Amino acid sequence: MEIKTVCIEKPAEVNVIIGQAHFIKTVEDLYECLVTAVPGIKFGLAFCEASGPCLIRHAGTDAELEALAIKNALSIGAGHAFVVILGNAFPVNVLNAVKQVQEVCTVFCATANPVKVIIAEDESGAGILGIIDGARPRGVEGEQETMERKSFLRRIGYKL
Repeated sequence: MEIKTVCIEKPAEVNVIIGQAHFIKTVEDLYECLVTAVPGIKFGLAFCEASGPCLIRHAGTDAELEALAIKNALSIGAGHAFVVILGNAFPVNVLNAVKQVQEVCTVFCATANPVKVIIAEDESGAGILGIIDGARPRGVEGEQETMERKSFLRRIGYKL
């Protein structure tokens, strides 16, 4: 068995959701959940089919984001893994809807940070072991950082 890491390729300003599902219907159901969660959402999604023809199934509302999702799904290459690249929405806007899609087994990450996917691979296939999301903590927030966090959330409209 080989263990490797795959760096997710994406512009810094976009978010990615990586998860695992279990059925070819995943692509259509994720598409429907995303377009109904955020009006005018721009995204691309790709799903690694794990049986039959074993194709990367895909959909989206933005051709560039869809191509990027496909590229990352091909790099991951793990059965039933899915990649959603979000353009004009944040994971917080869609994550609960994604988790409620009946085929979704788990969500590994939802982030704008640099992401590495840890993959185990043998002669039969590959699977996701985990995710490296962003950087290590550099300390503990103090009073000033707490005030900055709260101010930021209010400035972007997530708190009153």
